[in-house]
Amino acid sequence: MQLPFSLTGFLNVFKDYNQTIFPIQIVFYLIAFLSSYLLSTGNKNLNKIISIVLSFFWLWMGIVYHIIFFSKINKAAYIFGGLFILQGIMFTGCGLIRKKISFEYRKNTYNYVGLIFLLYALIIYPVLGTILGHSYPYSPTFGLPCPTTIFTFGILLFTNEKMPVHLLIIPLLWSIIGFTAALNLTMYEDIGLLIAGVVGFILLMMSNRKYKTVKV
Repeated sequence: MQLPFSLTGFLNVFKDYNQTIFPIQIVFYLIAFLSSYLLSTGNKNLNKIISIVLSFFWLWMGIVYHIIFFSKINKAAYIFGGLFILQGIMFTGCGLIRKKISFEYRKNTYNYVGLIFLLYALIIYPVLGTILGHSYPYSPTFGLPCPTTIFTFGILLFTNEKMPVHLLIIPLLWSIIGFTAALNLTMYEDIGLLIAGVVGFILLMMSNRKYKTVKV
């Protein structure tokens, strides 16, 4: 697939983004680690907190990264941005308004795979990227689409009720699109993006079979 931009141009977008918003990336990592920790606490506000976090990150990626920064080198970013904004709105609608998403740490296969995805998104991904030559600020820090999509699938594997399938379509599509583009740009740390998207989707579909209906 021929991309409308070069690797240098792509990495420069990360540089511009990272230097512009610094030190917000640090706050994003703290929010992500705190959210991961809360999954094991049984906090009574867990569902609301996680839904807010997911909603915020997808809205942020759509508006700030795609539309403001990535659109400078790829006009398709406006389409991606719209899809990411839609995903953020859906997390708000399902998680906060209709309360269709519920989380619980149950020490099962889904949770263990989810933990691996969280570990990859927050620790392994940036370390592997640095080893491969994509060091800060020329790197996709947390809060950007690829690591945050991996994080999203990791979090969703902690749901304890039937997952609305429409919430998984955009993250799955991005895991395929993002991986394909990254492979062309030799950003091999994004192999984990495709694995998280495909494996996460399959596991969530398997989990859905245990439940008869989605909570309304």
